[in-house]
Order: sequence, then structure tokens, then C-alpha cells
Amino acid sequence: MSLEFFGAWLAVMLPLVVSPGPANLLFAAAGAKQGVWRSLPLMAGIDSVAFVSSLLVGFGLGQLLTAYPMVTAILKCMGIGYLFYLTWKFLTSHTSSSKEPVQVYTFWDGFFVQLFNPKGWSMLLLMFSLFLTANEPSSFDVIKLVVMLSVLNIAAHLLWINMGAAIQRYLYATVWEHRVQMMFGVSLLLVAIWLLLDTMWGVLS
Repeated sequence: MSLEFFGAWLAVMLPLVVSPGPANLLFAAAGAKQGVWRSLPLMAGIDSVAFVSSLLVGFGLGQLLTAYPMVTAILKCMGIGYLFYLTWKFLTSHTSSSKEPVQVYTFWDGFFVQLFNPKGWSMLLLMFSLFLTANEPSSFDVIKLVVMLSVLNIAAHLLWINMGAAIQRYLYATVWEHRVQMMFGVSLLLVAIWLLLDTMWGVLS
């Protein structure tokens, strides 16, 4: 792999992976709500699905999704519904200062949010269309891109979790804790609404 290839890949994928989206906002919210260590199962759920789906897209599923856009639309709608559920779960859960147990995001929350994450699938289609050799790409080429993306995903996701935890740590007071959680909860809600409106616009246009 040449330095030019890696530089071009990083220039395209880094902004996509690091930018705010359903998964990254969920990581920040989880970091603020439950801390870094208790957010690792959530990250394991998201990144395991990202790894498997990147393999599937790289080895041919991407052609199916391109040929049948309805499948992508269904996944997107399911993701929007699950994101609304996670927002409700976040906004109705207790703060860490409460005597009630704090609800946490689990491996399965991460599994389903990434499975139905439209940004994740679109990013994979873009990556393989741009950086996979058009003329009979080898298995090594696919695996190389999958490993590179997985490493970048893990680094970016740890960054978002720690950012959320840092905000909560520096504003550790009951009133501020509640406000920070509301901020992240509303952010998740706005992302879900934006995805819903975008989907409706795509159907109507």
C-alpha cells in the first residue's frame, strides 16, 4: 500500500468516521451517562457489526444494496425507529446521583443501532467504490480496507466516549449532570428527526 493511497483514503474516511452521526452522538451520550468503561460493551456491539458489515459489503453485498435501494430504505427506517427508542431510554433514565439504578447502553443497543445505521452503510459503499480495485479486486484488498476502517472506527469511537465522559466529569454537579444529559438526549432526538425528514423527502421527491 502506497503512502499516496493511504493519504487519500484517510482524507476521505477520517471526516466521515469522526463527524457527528447516530453512533458517535450515542457514544458521547453513553460516555457522559455511564462513563468510559461501562460504554465499552456498547462500542463492542457497534464495532463488531461495522466489521462484519464491511466484510459483507466488500465481498459483494454492496452490489445488492445498490441494485435494490428499497433494502437500504427499510434499514434506514428501522434505524430511525430504534434511534427514537434509544433517545427515549436516555431521556427517561436516572442520573448517577439518583438512588435509582442508572440505565446503561448495552452491547445489543450498539448491535442494533449500527445494523440499522444508514450513515454506516453509506460510508461502506462509498469506501469500497472509491478505493477497491475495479478489475477483480483480491480478497487481500478487501480485508486491507476492512482492517484500516476498523482501526479508525475504534480510535474515533473511543474519542467520542471520552469526550462525553470528560464533559460530564468537569461539570459534575446534579444540576449540570441533568443539563448535560438533556443536551445529549436532545441531540440524539434531532438526529432521529433529521433522518426521518430526509427519508420522507427522498420518498416524496
